[in-house]
Formats: sequence, structure tokens, C-alpha cells
Amino acid sequence: MSNTHTVPEICSQVRRDIVRMVHGASSGHPGGSLGCTDFLVKLYFDVLELDPANFSMDGSGEDLFFLSNGHISPVWYSVLSRRGYFPVEELGTFRMLGTRLQGHPATKEGLPGIRVASGSLGQGLSVACGAAQAKKLNGDDRLVYTLHGDGELQEGQIWEAALYATQHKIDNLIATVDWNGQQIDGPCDDVMGLGDLPAKWAAFGWAVLTVDGHDLEDLDRVLKEARTMTGKGQPIVILMRTAMGRGIDFMEGTHKWHGIAPNDEQLADALSQLPSPVGDY
Repeated sequence: MSNTHTVPEICSQVRRDIVRMVHGASSGHPGGSLGCTDFLVKLYFDVLELDPANFSMDGSGEDLFFLSNGHISPVWYSVLSRRGYFPVEELGTFRMLGTRLQGHPATKEGLPGIRVASGSLGQGLSVACGAAQAKKLNGDDRLVYTLHGDGELQEGQIWEAALYATQHKIDNLIATVDWNGQQIDGPCDDVMGLGDLPAKWAAFGWAVLTVDGHDLEDLDRVLKEARTMTGKGQPIVILMRTAMGRGIDFMEGTHKWHGIAPNDEQLADALSQLPSPVGDY
């Protein structure tokens, strides 16, 4: 991708990719993907130290990212392709039988950028803890990032990993929670309320930051702040307020678009709201 495109322009294009991919497959998860677009574009284009042209599974000498809430694969695939990990045209194969872009990220297909299969919720923080400890053992000063859904925090394994990270002072780890208040069955508060999330994470010994996940300047601020907090004996969590379905008026703010595809008319409506400054696949 040309470096002449701005982050907002890339965000608009990634949102177009998401709805086109899910529509083309008649299946997928647009809501959370749209909500996390600004964060993932900012992370991959402005923050992570990485080398897409020389991807390796061990990721030595690079920052690592793990997507724990793997159902939002459309946004991750789009960002990876736009960042140069694989051809953008491959986005058109999303969820097709035997292709590398499966509904949930997997490693068997050998898609560059993917280091662990994900989508079984609750596991990503444990994986990130292991990867971060490996970097410390190997004398690698790069960082490990991970993203989770807020509904995913209802999984007990998350809190086991949170305790583990504190106990072992895994301070090269930055976790982010997509705090949109929605999950597949409805508002999180109706399914299993999460309570005071900042207080919970702080009680588990984590350094806690909050951010507006759709404000690129605020994202820039908090991601830079998080990096300055590494190496000080505490894991770090960013609680990111977002709106599910962000950028498309009829999808925004509701769990109803967690996991369904737009029809032809809805796709046209969605695309009419999203400029295509970079160019569709």
C-alpha cells in the first residue's frame, strides 16, 4: 500500500473490505470488526515494529499481536493484507472452502501474519503470556499485544491468565479489551454483567488505561503511553470504548450485527457511507 494514504483513509477502506468480504461469503462477523477497525489500523500502521515481507512464526525481533476474539477475522485479514502480508486480492476468498482466509484465523493454511489459531474465546491472553515470557527468556526486547472482546471476559481462563501475568511480572505485554458492551446474545449487562472493569483489572495487579477506540488521536496517545509503561514490573491493559458496527449507521451500536451478513441492498447502503480512497480489492 502506498504510504501516501492517511490512517483515516485506510480505516474507511478497511471498513469497505469488511462488509464486502462478509457479504461475499454470506457469513461472518461485521459488527465487532467495524468497531475495532480504528484500533487495528492504528496499531499496524503506526505502532507495531514488524516486517511483513519476512514473516516468521517465532517473530523474533518484532512486536507480536494475537487476536483472541478470532471471530472478527474480517478486520484483521483486511489490515494484514493492506499492510503487505499477503495480496489484497486474496480478501475475495474469505470463508471459501480450502482457502487461507477461514472464518476464524488458523495456522494450517499458512497465512502470513497468523501465529495461532483463535476464536475459541478466552485463550488469547494465555498465549500472549507465553509469547511474552519467551521474548524475555530470549533477550528479545520487543513487545506482545493482544485484543479481546468484553464478552470474552466472561471466560474464566482470562482471569487465570491475568493472575499469571501479574505473578510473573510479564511487563512486556499490552492487552486491549474491545469494551463495546455487546455480545452475540445481547448487551453484556443482560448476559453476564462485567461490573467495574477498570477496578477489576487493577485488583488483579494490572496497570489500566482507557481510550476512545474511535478517536485516532486518543489511540495514538494511549498506545504511546502504554509502551512507556512496559518494563516496570506490571502487565498493561487498555480498556477501549467502541461502538459495534462503527461507520455504518444501520449497524452501529447493536448486537444484531454481531454475526450476520448484509444483503445486496444493505451492502450498497453501507458502501455509500464509506469512501474508497485506497481502492477495493
